[in-house]
Amino acid sequence: MIWTQESGDPITPLQQHAAQRAAAQLTNAGSKATPVLSQDGDALVAVAAADPTRLAESLAENREAAGSVPGATVHLAGPATAQADLEDAFARTDGVLLAVALGGVVLILLLVYRSVLMVVLVIASALLSLATACAALYAGASAGWLMVDGQVQGIVFVLVIGASTDYALLLVARYREEAGRREGKEEAMPAACRATAPPVLASAATVACAMLTLTLATLPADRGLGPAVAIAMACCAVTSLTFLPAALVLCGPRALRSEAAPGQGDGLWERPVRVIQRHPRRTWLICLALLVAGAALSPMLEQDGVPLHRALPSGTTSVVGQDVLARHFAGGTASPLLVVAPLAEKSEVSRTVAATPGIAAVSADSESSAPGLLLATLKDPPDSPEARSTVGRLRTSLAGSGALVGGQAAQLTDIHDAAARDHRLIMPLVLGVVLLVLIVLLRCLLLPLLLVAAAWVSLFAAFGAAAVVLRLFWGSSTTEPAVVLFSFVFLVALGVDYNVFLVHRVRQEALASGTAAGVREGLLRTGGVITAAGLVLAATFAALGVMPLLYLAQIGLIVGVGVLVDSLLVRVFLVPALMTDLGSRVWWPSRMPGDRVPASVSTVPGPAGTGAGTEVSTADKARA
Repeated sequence: MIWTQESGDPITPLQQHAAQRAAAQLTNAGSKATPVLSQDGDALVAVAAADPTRLAESLAENREAAGSVPGATVHLAGPATAQADLEDAFARTDGVLLAVALGGVVLILLLVYRSVLMVVLVIASALLSLATACAALYAGASAGWLMVDGQVQGIVFVLVIGASTDYALLLVARYREEAGRREGKEEAMPAACRATAPPVLASAATVACAMLTLTLATLPADRGLGPAVAIAMACCAVTSLTFLPAALVLCGPRALRSEAAPGQGDGLWERPVRVIQRHPRRTWLICLALLVAGAALSPMLEQDGVPLHRALPSGTTSVVGQDVLARHFAGGTASPLLVVAPLAEKSEVSRTVAATPGIAAVSADSESSAPGLLLATLKDPPDSPEARSTVGRLRTSLAGSGALVGGQAAQLTDIHDAAARDHRLIMPLVLGVVLLVLIVLLRCLLLPLLLVAAAWVSLFAAFGAAAVVLRLFWGSSTTEPAVVLFSFVFLVALGVDYNVFLVHRVRQEALASGTAAGVREGLLRTGGVITAAGLVLAATFAALGVMPLLYLAQIGLIVGVGVLVDSLLVRVFLVPALMTDLGSRVWWPSRMPGDRVPASVSTVPGPAGTGAGTEVSTADKARA
């Protein structure tokens, strides 16, 4: 708690006595607070513990007791206040997040289908997936083997809505295609499900397996996110392949009556196809150059960490209190370091601590039952990069003395170091898992390697683009290591997803007509639906911008930018151009049967007496 004069004048002796009486009433968790006057004489501060089992009520009681100082304004700061603000903000934004995510999806679906019935069916499927996922997560959390917090809940919300809508777009597009090709409409949905199930299941498996690598992370919060997302993706896949097909069949032809539909091979994608077929090498080289240019900006995305009081919305209690505290006291006053030293070494340890750069003051804790406990006040806020540097210097100086360094700043330093270790473990593991899934799906080696490499380059291009946006609109591109790790996992898995949708269709077509014709047909058939899916997923992750914590908004921005880069550049131009340029070699070591016979056209005789003929491609004959 910090007291300042309402008039801006120095604190009076009467107010100091009143503050001492008020501090005597602050007995939460057995603490005893003693007010300290600032050097400028304009503020008083008292450090008191809050009961973690009833945090909001405990802080309210402290504020009420501290408010008995006449003529003074009371501010609350420190980690307990920041945690209370965070919990309150999460509680107030759950509904807003879901509404924003659904609103963006509905708008895009209306533009895509121009059919209210189709939008209702797709949104119903997404909400059923979300409800199923939430029920499964609640059961796991109640059983005690799954940890669900505001971070997990926010990410699961947007991922389930986005992924379910993407799978629905893919299924509906294939259903339209099969219905237009067959006279017996009752056969269209089984055929669409058979064709859609492999890429949908591969997509869900890719994301789930990639996220499950987080179970090997050091930090419990990171470990909890992996199983939660894996469960959510399983719910998305099952719902999209069961409820939605049944709903479409029950609605009958009305579900297919819309003025627009993506992925029907219209003229929109003819031009990109022609460019790729005429200049494949030039196309993928230009795309690669653009991605490398974006990746060159990725070092701008610094991982020094964002102080919690800066990550929270401006105007909250802890943010205002921390600003007042920093004006009158050392930044670490509200959360000193705890140094536990052997009694024989206490004096020497105290001198070493006091001589460490970044330490403002050292004192013995007279209230503690541990006689070797020292309190070291940091010059900087405990969750700042400068405080972490001070902790590192202090631990180096005390090495061999038997002293231990704890407190909030030390904990955050350990978390930051653990995140760095997780980067070195999780990132290569994610790439390996995704590569394995692609090899199993595509039954070749070279193409999966190219897809993973493309996802890697586009990932760093997204980091670079997001860093520029953060610098322009937030004034800083500093973020948390966890943001980079989560964004990496999501972008590698989701980026490969869209390529799975495309390449699986290309493989189907190439089996009959060869690689070049397969790329053309695959892009024409899936171009619209996958681009629409990318826009949907980018919009849903952008909804994280309404969350109260800055680093969740940063995850939404980075993943949204990455999905757009992948769906509008990598999937439309880079991958098809690479496949066209390499030809049948892209399936190495497998061979594509359609490449053994040139994908030429043959003339089928027309009606008798006309002398006319109809050109039929090899792929069309195979489908017939």
